[in-house]
Amino acid sequence: MRLGVLDVGSNTVHLLVVDAHPGARPVHKTSTKSVLRLMKYLEPDGSISDEGVEHIMQTMHAAAEHIASANLDELLPMATSALRDATNGSKLLKRIRKECGIDLQVMSGKDEARVTFLAVRRWFGWNAGRIQLVDIGGGSLELAIGSDELPEFAMSLPLGAGRMTKTYLTDDPPTEPELEELQTYIDDVLPDAVSKFAELRQPDQVVGSSKTIRSLARLAGSQSGGMGGNAMTFLYRWQLEDWLPRLAKLPSESRHALPGITQDRAFQIVGGGTVLLSVMRALEIERLDVSPWAMREGVLLDYLDRLPHSVRAKRKK
Repeated sequence: MRLGVLDVGSNTVHLLVVDAHPGARPVHKTSTKSVLRLMKYLEPDGSISDEGVEHIMQTMHAAAEHIASANLDELLPMATSALRDATNGSKLLKRIRKECGIDLQVMSGKDEARVTFLAVRRWFGWNAGRIQLVDIGGGSLELAIGSDELPEFAMSLPLGAGRMTKTYLTDDPPTEPELEELQTYIDDVLPDAVSKFAELRQPDQVVGSSKTIRSLARLAGSQSGGMGGNAMTFLYRWQLEDWLPRLAKLPSESRHALPGITQDRAFQIVGGGTVLLSVMRALEIERLDVSPWAMREGVLLDYLDRLPHSVRAKRKK
């Protein structure tokens, strides 16, 4: 069957189209992405500005056209922290449904962590043992840990790369006082997570997912050969400690010339990197293995797992 995942996040609107059926690896067909950068449209009261609303609507109308031409059997449309937390998010969701015919399902932070954990587990397999997940989105940070396909414990914190940049790093490049203020905020938020994870059995493997982590790993991390030509990418804490101060001194227009730093992530990569380094220090993580699969793939896998057996049999014929 042909499935589409529409992910309306803090930074992009991304339509992923795959051919898939239960028990098989999804086969990528097309991927369409539009830059959104919703965090820059947030007002002091937590609402999305009128300009931001119109930008979202233009992007959603364009997405609706792509969806119409994709010949999908099923669309899985979802929205994450930017719309979840916006004070006018519900009103905007109704407008999107009415004008574009897209009924976005708003995911909670724990649901984001759950489906991302599922994707990571399927990618690394059971040999990975007990997995700890670190996922940094535009609006939130998701953490999870477990030995099975569903996490034993998951939590979401308001430490997304875009949110931290919008709130604390307003200069380009950021000033030292801005970086210090950001670090103080992160240090105030993380202790709750540290105490909860300290009560749990330690992981065998720590995995990072999301574009922010993949970008930082490509810039500062390492690769090793893998089976079938699949290289494993990983990031050591010392590598991030070495690169992050240098990134912070560069203006965003210069950062995207570096390996792995795309133009749409260049402005918020320092905020995301500061969060990641703080998490690695607080949870005593020396190395992250980077997963190419993340939330969108997790949504697809979760959908396929939930199909009734009668539907599964019919789809395979």
